[in-house]
Amino acid sequence: MTTPSYRIEPLFLPASLDAPDATDFLEFSDLSDAVVLELWGNLDRAAPPKARLESWRDDDYSKLRLFFVRLDGRMVARSWVRLTQKENLQDAFLRVDVLNGFSGRGIGLALLRHAEALATEDGRSTLQSFTEHAPGFDLDGPGILRPGTGTGGVPATARGVRFAVAAGYTLEQVTRFSALDMPPSDGVLDALEREAAGIAGDQYEILGWTDRCPDEHVEQMAALMSRMSTDSPAGALHYDAEVWDAPRVRHVEDEWKRAGLESLVAVARHKASGELAAYSVLQHSDDKPWLAEQDDTLVAKAHRGHRLGMLVKVRNLRRLQREHPEVERVLTFNAAENDHMLAINVALGFRPAGYDGEWQRRR
Repeated sequence: MTTPSYRIEPLFLPASLDAPDATDFLEFSDLSDAVVLELWGNLDRAAPPKARLESWRDDDYSKLRLFFVRLDGRMVARSWVRLTQKENLQDAFLRVDVLNGFSGRGIGLALLRHAEALATEDGRSTLQSFTEHAPGFDLDGPGILRPGTGTGGVPATARGVRFAVAAGYTLEQVTRFSALDMPPSDGVLDALEREAAGIAGDQYEILGWTDRCPDEHVEQMAALMSRMSTDSPAGALHYDAEVWDAPRVRHVEDEWKRAGLESLVAVARHKASGELAAYSVLQHSDDKPWLAEQDDTLVAKAHRGHRLGMLVKVRNLRRLQREHPEVERVLTFNAAENDHMLAINVALGFRPAGYDGEWQRRR
């Protein structure tokens, strides 16, 4: 029996969505939407084409290589390899997806081995990926694969799980995907804010801005954003501490803006020292008017225990209600073992909407 071979083609990014050479990109974007629909039944977790085009471009911090396979003239599978350029230089971040109707033909394995070979050529020895799992399975029931952290789990029989295990990857962590129906229940934000403010006292003030950090705070924002890479639970996944400075903050702000994202930022400022103690980012796109996404939230270790995480999240949710009443739900992600941040989200009304398995293979 001969093993079928598939032509793996690179995706070249066009200058714009309406450029003459944008045809492959738009088809690839449609394929990406189809993958999300098969997994989730909606496009909540699908980025709009404009956002994809912007976030997939190479820059000083990351390089991305994208590939696809066509059968009978149709794109049916995709892969990507992300190579960070400042930190995590031993790591490569991989992803392979094959439409359900075309699984079992060896396409996924061919794409994975191709992606791994590219990572090896670039000197990467630690490979990371993730699988996505809709809710509906019993986390405490039989047939659940547990991560190295011991918290959470994914269905052992899921196609992506079986594929990852067979390819030599280890489940290191589970991320909980949650959704908040908007608007929150009457009085919930008032009660939570009142309780949190009573604990924080008058030591802190809550500030906010849209899209661009004021110059007076940008160095402190860089320091807080650096801590996201060290203060967030990661299990046994390899992550280097990220080094952020003012230019890197401006870079990501500009990228968000070009991608069509409006970023609502709330920070807690320690009055006595002037130090920024916490921040939270909530993002909205006109291309997905029904949705907002809760991005990073961090409270600096020296300022924990004052309910600042709750205060900055409530501030952003109030702004979202006021400025974007069309939003139907807010999405967020948390490590399953991150009890403190999960408790805040549960109190706000976030419900489990699915789980991601975080996988790693060391070579």
